[in-house]
Amino acid sequence: MTRTYDDIINLPHHVSMTRPHMTAIDRAAQFSPFAALIGYDSAIKEIARLTDKRVELDEYLKDALNDRLQIIADRIKEHPEIAITYFQLDAKKNGGAYVTAISTVKRIDEYERVIFMTDGTAIPIDEIISIDGQIFETMVFHSCESE
Repeated sequence: MTRTYDDIINLPHHVSMTRPHMTAIDRAAQFSPFAALIGYDSAIKEIARLTDKRVELDEYLKDALNDRLQIIADRIKEHPEIAITYFQLDAKKNGGAYVTAISTVKRIDEYERVIFMTDGTAIPIDEIISIDGQIFETMVFHSCESE
């Protein structure tokens, strides 16, 4: 019985005259694993990322926010620190997230309905759900009733 490679098994190793010898590390790299689906992991993470839905405010809360915006506008030169929580749309998915910006108000643009903070944040007034700050805690509200 003859073996399959008997005719070539004892021939000398071929060395190419035109191509350089490949190092062991380069030869091993040919067989290393690779990412067949580039971006698959990041796509799965993006799908799994949760977003919030925008909350619709009732008229009472809208009026309360408008009152607070008026207080800020009246005392803007005092540079009070304000915490504003607002809805920020997600750039990639439906929905978004509620973000709180803590800074001082630089300007309120009533025409464009945007609040500009000193840290560069621009907050759409229609997306605000709460406004807090020490300016509101120190105010004393007087009753309209006469004594």
